[in-house]
Amino acid sequence: MPRKLPVSVVIPTLNEADRLPACLASLAWAAEVIVADAGSTDGTLAIARHLGARVLEVRGLTIAGQRNAAMDVALHPWVLAVDADERVTPELAASIAQAVAAPAADAYRVHFRNRYLGAPMERGGWGRDRHVRFTRAHLRWRVKQVHESLDVTGPVADLGGRMDHDSYRDLNHQLSKVATYSLWGATDLKSRRKGVGLSHLVVRPAWRFFKCYVLRGAWREGTRGLVLSAVDAWSGFAKYALLWDLERQDQEARAVAAAEFVKRSRAAVPLRSRTVAFEPAVRDRVVSAEHVTGAA
Repeated sequence: MPRKLPVSVVIPTLNEADRLPACLASLAWAAEVIVADAGSTDGTLAIARHLGARVLEVRGLTIAGQRNAAMDVALHPWVLAVDADERVTPELAASIAQAVAAPAADAYRVHFRNRYLGAPMERGGWGRDRHVRFTRAHLRWRVKQVHESLDVTGPVADLGGRMDHDSYRDLNHQLSKVATYSLWGATDLKSRRKGVGLSHLVVRPAWRFFKCYVLRGAWREGTRGLVLSAVDAWSGFAKYALLWDLERQDQEARAVAAAEFVKRSRAAVPLRSRTVAFEPAVRDRVVSAEHVTGAA
């Protein structure tokens, strides 16, 4: 049996029972595989253990947090970050072996081969898809809800071969993920006090569609390219629309809190200290009554 590479593979999971087996099968060359699970209920953990992975249960963490938790306990000096819907090709594994034997950097980019709705997708920007995934074990991921990235200060090299990526189970799965990721993205923007303008809701989505469909050639993929471009534009719109709604809810909450504060403040003032305002006719009758009482 060939000697396994001194590499720890970390896989964040949440209900990936249907896709995890193929992913793990592509990692037979790695000395250690760690599945960091965020609370699966579909048998993911049992499958991971059965197929020889080390399981780490880390509920409530982001993908970056799951990866970092797995890297904290990794046994080897190099770490490859893989998602359950990805598979390492033999060419990529061979390139990783070369990098381990003669390192040229502390972090490496991986070129992805993406499938979209049943077929490879090379246009719309997907053919150029590269991400830093292979790193020294001491590096860590920046913890954000979406678009997590590795905290790298030195040079980054490229690995040969490709990572196969089956992006979505179907269109409904993609739309569900877009809804979730858009909310996470809006929350991140809100925490950084980013505002929303008309350009975010109109210009940016239109530009995203044009860039994907026309400039990056998604139109050549037929209906799949049109759907991809439209969903990409929608995801940008949804993120800023949700940010606007979060800000609106905050404003309403502040207005309600201010009204409650004023109400409680008025209730706390003693009755005798309040100024009573009378209608002019009532005030005149009060004065007349005082005069009559005085005359008597």
